[in-house]
Amino acid sequence: MFDTTLLILLALAALGFISHNKPVAVSILVLIAIRMTPLNQFFPWVEKKGLIIGITILTIGVMAPIASGTLPPSTLFQSFLHWKSLVAIAVGVFVSWLGGRGVTLMSSQPTIVAGLLVGTVLGVALFRGVPVGPLIAAGLLSLMLGRQ
Repeated sequence: MFDTTLLILLALAALGFISHNKPVAVSILVLIAIRMTPLNQFFPWVEKKGLIIGITILTIGVMAPIASGTLPPSTLFQSFLHWKSLVAIAVGVFVSWLGGRGVTLMSSQPTIVAGLLVGTVLGVALFRGVPVGPLIAAGLLSLMLGRQ
């Protein structure tokens, strides 16, 4: 029997390898392994909790310099006095807000999720992007569609 989903996943993994983007390739290969083993029973859990776990791990990575002391408190406090840091704070607030809109849009219109996911994987694989794109892309799309 021909499995189109497996073929798509293999093509995306190949795209990850060709573009030298290991996170995309490894992520897709892990999903293929889960799909083709008895672990496939955990897909509902992965779909439900995977995003939260991924965001948590990403946040740990971003906060690690503060926790390790590599970024001392004095440098952190001084950054609030520099105009570039204040702009960075504003952009961070805006992008977080967009991500929130994205979650809402993806929940209310699941038909757009496939396009967002394919676009994100292509962006990560071809343009060395980071796979946080679906939420932000959905937020931008919600602005374009005029929906919340």
